Amino acid sequence: MAKAAKHAITPTRAEDYPEWYQQVIKAGDLAEPSPVRGCMVIKPWGFALWESMQRALDDMFKATGHQNAYFPLFIPMSFLEKEAEHVEGFAKECAVVTHHRLEPSEGGGLRPAGPLEEPLIVRPTSETIIGATYAKWVQSWRDLPIKINQWANVVRWEMRTRMFLRTAEFLWQEGHTVHATAEEAWEETQAMIDVYAEFAERWMAMPVIRGYKTPAERFPGAVETLSIEAMMQDRKALQAGTSHFLGQNFSKAQEIQFQDQAGDLQFAWTTSWGVSTRLIGALIMTHSDDDGFVLPPRLAPAQIVILPIYRNDQQRSAILEYVDSLKEELQAQTMAGAPLRVEVDDRDLRGGEKKWHHVKRGVPIRIEIGPKDLEKNAAFVARRDTGETCSMPRAQLVVEIADMLCNMQKSLFQRAESLRQAHSKTIETVDEFRQFFTPESPDQPEIHGGFAYCHFADEQDLQELLKELKVTIRCIPQADNDQPGKCFVTGKAAPRMAIFAKAY
Repeated sequence: MAKAAKHAITPTRAEDYPEWYQQVIKAGDLAEPSPVRGCMVIKPWGFALWESMQRALDDMFKATGHQNAYFPLFIPMSFLEKEAEHVEGFAKECAVVTHHRLEPSEGGGLRPAGPLEEPLIVRPTSETIIGATYAKWVQSWRDLPIKINQWANVVRWEMRTRMFLRTAEFLWQEGHTVHATAEEAWEETQAMIDVYAEFAERWMAMPVIRGYKTPAERFPGAVETLSIEAMMQDRKALQAGTSHFLGQNFSKAQEIQFQDQAGDLQFAWTTSWGVSTRLIGALIMTHSDDDGFVLPPRLAPAQIVILPIYRNDQQRSAILEYVDSLKEELQAQTMAGAPLRVEVDDRDLRGGEKKWHHVKRGVPIRIEIGPKDLEKNAAFVARRDTGETCSMPRAQLVVEIADMLCNMQKSLFQRAESLRQAHSKTIETVDEFRQFFTPESPDQPEIHGGFAYCHFADEQDLQELLKELKVTIRCIPQADNDQPGKCFVTGKAAPRMAIFAKAY
């Protein structure tokens, strides 16, 4: 009987997917739980990844005419009360500040003192506080459009948390724009979901589907919400970015008005859009394997790590000289117009320990240089995505390294796309729908379903079935979705399909 393969991560994806996810984060040195319940400490490797994402997205935002600014963390409660649907949507998640100082308590320790005149909400999202500011900035049609993004943290008081996917505090960007017309605001809403889709597919190597949220799934207070939806390896959906057409709802609540070219006073049209550190969770669940994190090269903080291997000082001197010159040659190469990011790990650790450190962190390419490589003017090269290894002449490595990284980026995307295609199905009956979302085995409750494409007429007709199966409508796809049909539950005429899935 063949021995079971050994893996760096225990349990494996097949054995316990949720626990595997947590162990990949731990082994990859990405983050750890915080003393504050529901919060996390993002460690240097995890934060370097977030910075890679920030840089790419920030360039894309600025290329589309946006500027960065910063707005307050605290929001007066009265601001949220002005938009009824908005406050109702976020009320249960709000953290509230009611006092402004501490004082010694009678039994020792400290207690809150100095109650505030008005409670302050710790930012769950910033439409209201930014809207109040825009109301002061906007007077005339000449002041429009305003297109601003902020990088910030937000707090949503989640009861069930999971690192990167759902935490009480997380990092994100939120764009907020103001326009003179509905058409211009809607164009902005669509343009930004396109930016997110491009980032997801070209940088994260994660295929996504763009679509409309149904009324029950829309952002509170929005007229329309667009999202990008991705399939994780356990076949669940993850909402990876949203862009909201807010109409005039928030401008009326916050009194954002301008004088148009005819001299009439008009309410402005606004949008908001955002992605967060949950994208790191998306990367983990899209690409990683039973040996740990797998990083797409375009986002990897280090795309290549070189491990010098030697037994004595004489070997060390010669090998490090070789490694340093090789590093310079590799850094002179480019991928997608950027110099390659190369690190040398010369820590005093056993070779196997160093190797697995970088495997578990997902570094795309590992290069090992020992005495024999030096003699042959070569290098031992290992790919993280496939595990393939080979010895390559140094000159060949330098010439081919960028193509190798591009091939990895493309291969990761294709692998994720193949998974989605294999587990997407058009469904026309309730029985087939129920079977699709029923676990294949009681021992593996995570393995079932995927993306079900179904016609539906009225969201309310589906609620009982969706609640029973813990399935949600992810989106109504924008592309290739113009074939009418009949609702799979009621048989009523339905103009388009929606994607149904279990989700994070």
